[in-house]
Amino acid sequence: MGKVFECEIQARLRDINLGGHVDNVEAIRVLDEARLMFLRHARLAAGDEPRGLLRDLPPGVTELVGSQHVEYHAEMRFAAYQPFLVRIWVSHVGRSSFAVSSELRVAPDHPPAVVAETAAVFWDTAAGTAWPISDAVRGALEEYAGEPVPLRPRPGR
Repeated sequence: MGKVFECEIQARLRDINLGGHVDNVEAIRVLDEARLMFLRHARLAAGDEPRGLLRDLPPGVTELVGSQHVEYHAEMRFAAYQPFLVRIWVSHVGRSSFAVSSELRVAPDHPPAVVAETAAVFWDTAAGTAWPISDAVRGALEEYAGEPVPLRPRPGR
């Protein structure tokens, strides 16, 4: 497995629902925030600018989420001042798309409460079409390449 990005996302009171546990929509928000940090805002090496994994994308090229598969493995109770722990890595690189796998934990010694795989396509906003991945971007993605997060088989398959 290549490198793995790890970060903490602070839990908020708004993350809990009336039952007192973290709402499924908020769990996806946490994963989305961590993914955005990894791709666009993380300082990935000492001395690096905080520009994330996609620092070599040309202006006008963005990534659009095409699909997201999320599985909930354990209840997440809100604990004040205890951040969520997220691990992310690249699980697929195609011609103009890629996927990242994610694990969300409530404590370092806990198994993942949520696992997900998110697929995205690079989009050239001026041309209105998919953008073929450049060698520089492909190289950055491949530094973090690993196996997809294990997901349960879909019902009926």
